[in-house]
Amino acid sequence: MRRFRSEFIPLRERRHHVRIWGDDAAPTVFFLHGWGDVSASFQFVVDALQKNWRVVALDWRGFGLSQWNEGAYFFNDYIADLDALLEHYSPRQPAQIVGHSLGGIVASLYAGIRPERVSRFANLEGFGLWVSPPGETPGRFGTWLQQIRDNNAAFRAYAHSGEYADRLCADNPRLTSERAAFLAEHSLRRVDKDATLVFAADPRHRWISPVLYPLEEAKACWRRVSAHTLWVAGGDSKIMRQFAEHPEDYRERMACFAQVEEHRVENCGHNLHHDQPNVIAGLVDGFFNQI
Repeated sequence: MRRFRSEFIPLRERRHHVRIWGDDAAPTVFFLHGWGDVSASFQFVVDALQKNWRVVALDWRGFGLSQWNEGAYFFNDYIADLDALLEHYSPRQPAQIVGHSLGGIVASLYAGIRPERVSRFANLEGFGLWVSPPGETPGRFGTWLQQIRDNNAAFRAYAHSGEYADRLCADNPRLTSERAAFLAEHSLRRVDKDATLVFAADPRHRWISPVLYPLEEAKACWRRVSAHTLWVAGGDSKIMRQFAEHPEDYRERMACFAQVEEHRVENCGHNLHHDQPNVIAGLVDGFFNQI
């Protein structure tokens, strides 16, 4: 495996952990992980890259080794954190970004909000914003307020990392035991003197979001994206199965991007970087190597 180094940097009053692979003189590509993931999970893709890149991968606030909030988490914080991250590592040059799931959603919105800051963007299934039925706001806020009052969110505990790795393999049959063991090593933290392990994240991420990001507002951002966009979907992912019932919705979302090319990765679920890292690395090498 290619070695990385860790850096801890202040972004918007929070201490963020960043993994960096490669030579600082090489062209930079930013990798943004999804919800319930950590930056280390891009290791498999990084190992398969053939071009010379500096890969900068952030642990979002409250995930991995990054600092937790003192309360609830809000979607707009991720957008502002990304802006601060790019200002830190690429203040004068538009960024090249790979975003998976949550990371892809954040990057796609940011690329429309500040189009001059993103030159190329690979969206790995970061297009699954779902429309909430009208009238849900009172109930969502009520649930959220109760969760804040109770403040008892928690992640499942594991006696050892192998137990977590077994669960990952059970949830995703495509995941090899070696990759599951690596993910378990980098995705857990100890919580007590008895060495109990839990997922390395603030459990308050599990609180319901009181307000969902409106799809039409997201589309307004997407239509402003000037970056060349690589749109990558897993052939067997849950998100694509949901879109199969509404293919026009899928096409309408993708059509918002002015310069977009689509790739469907077969034998692959939602976690494309776990299931087919060699394919994803090849797409990244080819897409970001274009002039």
